[in-house]
Amino acid sequence: MQHRIVVLGAGYSGAVAAGRLARRLRPQDVAVTLVNAEPDFVERVRMHQLATGHSLEPRPLSEMFAGTGVHLRTARVTAVDVDRKTVTVRDTAAADGTGDTGELPYDTLVYALGSGWHDQGVPGAAEHAHEIAGRPGALRLRERLARLEAGRPVLVVGGGLTGLEAATEIAEARPDLDVALAARGGLGDGLSAKGGRHLRAVFARLGITVHEHTTVTAVGPDHVTTADGTAVPAAVTVWTTGFAVHPIARATALEVTGTGRIVVDRTMRSVSHPDVYAIGDAAMVMGPGDKPLRMSCASGVPTAWQAADAIAARLTGGKLPKVPLRYFNQCISLGRRDGLIQYVTADDRAVRAALTGRAAALYKELVCKGAVWGVTHPLPFPARRRATRQPSATSSTLGTAA
Repeated sequence: MQHRIVVLGAGYSGAVAAGRLARRLRPQDVAVTLVNAEPDFVERVRMHQLATGHSLEPRPLSEMFAGTGVHLRTARVTAVDVDRKTVTVRDTAAADGTGDTGELPYDTLVYALGSGWHDQGVPGAAEHAHEIAGRPGALRLRERLARLEAGRPVLVVGGGLTGLEAATEIAEARPDLDVALAARGGLGDGLSAKGGRHLRAVFARLGITVHEHTTVTAVGPDHVTTADGTAVPAAVTVWTTGFAVHPIARATALEVTGTGRIVVDRTMRSVSHPDVYAIGDAAMVMGPGDKPLRMSCASGVPTAWQAADAIAARLTGGKLPKVPLRYFNQCISLGRRDGLIQYVTADDRAVRAALTGRAAALYKELVCKGAVWGVTHPLPFPARRRATRQPSATSSTLGTAA
């Protein structure tokens, strides 16, 4: 019988894990099913580009996984039963987004449902703010910006990397708008002195107003209200204050954190259910310095490598791998012609070195392209030859792909 591996979610982490598993293990021994609500791969790191009118290359999952042996199921996950080892899905291939409901049994589950935007419970944010955590939100913002008259105010709330990229992208694409950013801390907090100076220079060049040390406490249709009662005009509010994980895990018997992230060990295996692995934003993963990895593509892809290789090792009686879970840099696009690459320590603290300007923009573009390339070429680490392994004499294991 084939060992059934079901991967939930075809973002960067899930797609990489599915492809890596299919290449690590023999198809006669293992069936890999990848479940995703949409039929194509979404470059989430480019949502600020999509929102400002740029066209993104279509990437159908059927083409990306052609010939890999990965079975695609276009469906939305509605429930996971970790005791019965089944996933309930609703097919979404129909034009109206509806479809039949069914169950997928699994022997090993890889949970990679990721995250979406988080309104932080701020009154009015869900009703009036726009988000770019996914393609639907980015497209809605794109449509709204296209209708916005010159001179109108746009406020980006959130001073993290997503907020910085959104504000600069909008200001560059629409210099006729009055773009501002509201940040809880200072602009570029956490960057090196060089990185911070460059960021401020770019914001000044693009004419972006910065409201530093500002907490937004309410969002209205044409303004936001700050903690000190100030009303900041905003014909469009873009909300980039963080991410919330998909709620399905919290409804299961899996051990999760207070925010709903699945608690895993060093191999990405659930500490409560050994048949379940969690990767990417959905997992609570401890990195260098015993600090949780932040939600990001930079964190998600190594966790996918780790989980896939650990699953393959356990099924074949091989040695458990130790993929490095660390940071090297923070890549920030500042419009299409400028950027900032902030080099960091293993635990994500800025060092003095930073790459800026056009070279940094090209670097960031290569990173984005490399992330997509990694989905279809999911074996960059570790670089070892695939070989047939004999099953262990003490366990029921499978052979690896030859």
